[in-house]
Amino acid sequence: MATNRRVSRVAELIKREVSQMLLNGIKDDRVGMGMVSITDVDVSGDLQHAKIYVSIYGTEAAKAETMAGLKSATGFVRSELGARVRLRRTPEVIFIEDHSIERGTKVLSLLNQLEHERSLTNSSLESREQFDEDEQVSH
Repeated sequence: MATNRRVSRVAELIKREVSQMLLNGIKDDRVGMGMVSITDVDVSGDLQHAKIYVSIYGTEAAKAETMAGLKSATGFVRSELGARVRLRRTPEVIFIEDHSIERGTKVLSLLNQLEHERSLTNSSLESREQFDEDEQVSH
């Protein structure tokens, strides 16, 4: 078992190296279909497995194509990691699509919508109060 510090260092190293591979190492055209970024890497305690979380921006079809391309490039990514990273054994690599950015965007839009509705409600209440004051003054 590796220490937590070592596991996090290896995870960061894998994240950096796979990001470089996404930029100019993976030749599969499907990987370029959507804009891909690595959001997190989760390495097991024994450094044998690495879950690479990717966020893909684009249409649903582009996301599916990109994930298919990443899954087919898994062997290449693992062999490249073995050449670039000095570890006794290169971890098994699994790509997982990360939906957290989409969920965050959805939550932010809902909050903005609520804020907009509240401001409309408050402005209508203020105008109603002003109208009532004007009515009382005129009587």
